[in-house]
Amino acid sequence: MKLDNGIKGAYPLRPFTRLSARRHRSGQTGMLDFFRRRPRNLKDDILSGLTVALALVPEAIAFAFVAGVSPIIGLYSAFFIGLLSAIFGGRPGMISGATGAMAVVVVGLVAIHGVEYLFPTVVLCGIIQIAAGIGRLGQFIRMVPHPVMLGFVNGLAIVIFMAQFGSFKTVNDAGSLINISGPALWIMLALVALTMAIIWLLPKLTRAVPSSLVAILVVSGLSIGVNKMVPTDWAAPNQSNVLLTVGDMLKTNTMAQAATKVEKELGENVTPAAITSAMTTAAAEEGGIKAGLPIPYFLDSQYDFLPPLNFATLWIILPFALTLAGVGLIESLMTLSLIDEITETRGRGNRECVGQGLANVVCGMFGGMGGCAMIGQSLINVNSGGRGRTSGITAAVCLLLFVLVLAPWIEMIPMAALVGVMFMVVIGTFEWASLRTFGKIPKSDILVMVVVAGYTVIMHDLATAVILGVIISALIFAWQHATHLGADIKTNKQGSKVYQLHGPLFFASVASFKELFDPREDPDDVIIDFYYTRVYDQSGLEAINGLAEKYRQLGKKLHLTHLSPECRKLLDKAGDMVEVNLSEDPQYHVATERLG
Repeated sequence: MKLDNGIKGAYPLRPFTRLSARRHRSGQTGMLDFFRRRPRNLKDDILSGLTVALALVPEAIAFAFVAGVSPIIGLYSAFFIGLLSAIFGGRPGMISGATGAMAVVVVGLVAIHGVEYLFPTVVLCGIIQIAAGIGRLGQFIRMVPHPVMLGFVNGLAIVIFMAQFGSFKTVNDAGSLINISGPALWIMLALVALTMAIIWLLPKLTRAVPSSLVAILVVSGLSIGVNKMVPTDWAAPNQSNVLLTVGDMLKTNTMAQAATKVEKELGENVTPAAITSAMTTAAAEEGGIKAGLPIPYFLDSQYDFLPPLNFATLWIILPFALTLAGVGLIESLMTLSLIDEITETRGRGNRECVGQGLANVVCGMFGGMGGCAMIGQSLINVNSGGRGRTSGITAAVCLLLFVLVLAPWIEMIPMAALVGVMFMVVIGTFEWASLRTFGKIPKSDILVMVVVAGYTVIMHDLATAVILGVIISALIFAWQHATHLGADIKTNKQGSKVYQLHGPLFFASVASFKELFDPREDPDDVIIDFYYTRVYDQSGLEAINGLAEKYRQLGKKLHLTHLSPECRKLLDKAGDMVEVNLSEDPQYHVATERLG
């Protein structure tokens, strides 16, 4: 690959948009041509929002089970987070909701202290995020290097891909999740393939409606027919339908959770009969996803007590709130950067921090588990033509309507359709061009990409993966620039020896700096010219101070010239810590000295 400046081995600056632009110029379309730039359109936003809402239902339910809370809490969280972040956030077209990254943090709090402590934790998380936005910390997303971004995107695509295999599971009589097999598996795979084919081929015929929405509706219709016509003995264990639906997934997770609870309570005394009884009871009590309007958690009678508002409670919830805030902001800002890249527009990071914080405050007040931006659903939205805030608002409102009115219909949507949609998201998310750059880019960048992608896949922790990638990139940068410090040595007309430095002076290059000088062999007057270098930290100041002390002990003078204003400010702030002579005259005549 080449950039416009002809440098080989560099990354494409905008990998998604360059790919789409190249196909657009050649008149080609293909499976990967999802992210072509489109103008905002109210009809596309509304239809795209409806598509996203259908995909949000099983995600919100699944993440609620991960967090150890009721599915209704996950659905309400997705509604509040999605609505408020769409209205007040800094990235139109980006979808937010209850996410796995937040659920992983929440599960520890709920397990240790109970669900009652969850809601004030989410509120505090939102307050911290608002403070981060007001403090303009959102701009730090610019520090994420491109290799980290590529590793993040590729790792995320693999995580989304692997997560879909959970939709191919059912629960056996022992309460364990097992893979479906036989005719049920083959029929489901066939409908997954049909969903992907519709999403790929329909845009070649028309873009009047989102292909993802059409695929979900078509496959849902076929699924209803299959479940009515195919013999029930083809179904997986503990399932009445041959093709698993959203309702079946909810029932399966409820039964598996009930079996796990019994095993923990009875321990070694657990029996198959006890597990079967618990699963049967859970399945009978499972009421689906229908519920009433959300109410503030402190008015909800289902909670036994409310945590007291004191320092003891704050001490409990603060670590979890800080973690939630950090995870949520990192994932949201990374998603914002990705959507910026795809749509060739620019979101506002600081406003997104405030929007996410406000959404989490309200979500916590209404008994939600919190959330952040959802990359998979955001890509579905962009793929379906959603560009404005209307798409996110529509998705949130439709989700609430599903819970209040259309729950029975939503429970009939086959998991095959949603899996097919997510598989296409995976294909569009993975940056295939990055595979071709291997061998053409620095090995250090390859290392960063692999580490970030690997950590994302293994740990399912996107925020930590990004932080780890930034740290590795920073260490590599420091190591490489530590070797870039050198000096041109000459003698001026006055007989002074002049060291003209090149490269940065900071903690990593201090050793190289010290090796440049020979105080014993140097003449009585030595000048260090900083015209082509900069002093960046206290380690550099201490190195200068130590060198000056060596020359002073030998009765020799050391002068510093061409210091930048920033370097002089560092010396001024150092006060008595650093004592060196600063020469103002670049012609090295009589030196003007001052203490830094």
